[in-house]
Formats: sequence, structure tokens, C-alpha cells
Amino acid sequence: MKKVYTWSHAVEDRNLTIADMRANKALGRKMTQVTAGDAEEASIIAGSGVDMIITGSDAVRAVRSGAPNTFLTAALFAGRYATDEEILRGAIDAAMAGADSVLTPRSMRVVELLAKEGLMVQGHVGMVPSLSILLGGMRARGRTAAEALEILEDMRRLEDAGAFGVEVECVAEDALRAISSHTSLITNSIGAGGGGDVIFLFFPDICGETENPPRHAKAWGEGLSIQRALAVERQRAVEGFRADVMSGAYPAAAHMVAMKDGERERLAEALDKRYRV
Repeated sequence: MKKVYTWSHAVEDRNLTIADMRANKALGRKMTQVTAGDAEEASIIAGSGVDMIITGSDAVRAVRSGAPNTFLTAALFAGRYATDEEILRGAIDAAMAGADSVLTPRSMRVVELLAKEGLMVQGHVGMVPSLSILLGGMRARGRTAAEALEILEDMRRLEDAGAFGVEVECVAEDALRAISSHTSLITNSIGAGGGGDVIFLFFPDICGETENPPRHAKAWGEGLSIQRALAVERQRAVEGFRADVMSGAYPAAAHMVAMKDGERERLAEALDKRYRV
């Protein structure tokens, strides 16, 4: 653990710093990252020894409570913040809530804006969902030399803008391996094979909770079948509740409290006197 000083003016422990990530990159030591949506998921991820967590900017505080010492990135979703002032405010709020870095798919100018304010920033290259309408839909990129070079140029521009890392999404595996050594950025691979410095997957995909998982995903759990079984069990339980109410089987004596001895008679007598017609 390393001591760090956070944006909220607290001294805290972190499992990993950016300096550690750069050292791992130089040594070829792989790191891992998983998404978390709440404190429970974050606690599971941290307890499993995963190096990094990424979450939406609105869930930072909850996720940090579940993983107090794990390096945490807040994703600043493209459409949530419109103006420079809004995205800067959102990034600072995320840092104040416990994020160690922020990720944005926005322009190099925005990356530079955030980096110049001392925020640790990651960009996004490859199949960027918010740019899919421009780039030919939701498809892998870097399958040609020209596209691979374009991705590397984007990485170089991110470096110049002050980013320390980049999410590389759905890029040809051999392309990322070829270009990764030509950038100082920490490369987070999701759907881009093993050529990244960090291998990144979504928590529901890992746990087998996704109905139609993407090609790059692998499940190590049976979450979806368990959820389906739980849904059936919940339906059965609620139907049983209604049936027992209708039949008079519930509530039974074991589920109720009775008046003290003699008090029911006293109540009946008082009611009779008070409300006698």
C-alpha cells in the first residue's frame, strides 16, 4: 500500500499509484480492471485482488465505500456533461468523492483542460461507442495498418494533452501489441486482447450475468442462471403469500400478538358502552 493525499484533503492508502502502473508497464507486468456499480460489487472486486476499479461518475462515493484502497477511475460519460465548466465540475466532484482518475471519450481539448487542473486523466480510443455512428457502427478497429496507425496517433495526441492512460476498446489484438510499445500511456484493453498493460472486463460479464455477452467477454460464474432461478423462486413465493391470505392460512397465530389476558373482554365492554346504539 502507498500513502496518497486525495482531493478531499485526506491521507489514504492505495494499492496502486500511476508511478506503479508505469513501472509495471516497463516490466511487462499485467494489471487487471473491473467495473463496479455499487459498494457490494466493489467489495467483491477489491477482495479478489483486482488492481483497479472503474465506475460511472455518479457511483464513485458508493464504490469507494466498498473498496477504500483500490485505485478507482470515474468515467465521465460523453453526454452527461455539455460544457467545459460542467465537465470540469463533474471531474472535480468525482475526485472529491474518492476517484483517483477520470476517463473521458471527449476531445483532446477537454483532456487537456482536465489535466491542466491536476486531474489524472485517461482517454478512449478504438471503438468509442459515442463515435460509432461516425466510424461505421459498433465494429472492431485496427484491423488494417492504416487504422492501427490512426489509433496510435490518437494515443500520441492524448499524451500531448496530458493523459496518463487510455481505454483501448475493440481493437485488433496484434495491432495493439504492435503500437503499445510506441506510447507511454497505460493501455487498458477491453476487447483488444492481451496486448494492453491492463486487461479490463465488465463485472456482469465476468459473473455470467449478461444475456448476450460481447465476443471478448468470458464468464467465470453462473450469475444469469442463478438470477433466473431466483426470479422463479420469487414468483412462487409471492403467489404463495397471496394464496395463504385468501385461504386464511396467513397470518396464523405464530405471526400475531394477542392482547393480555382479560383485556379483550374489557375492550369489548368499553366499546359496548361507548358506541351502544
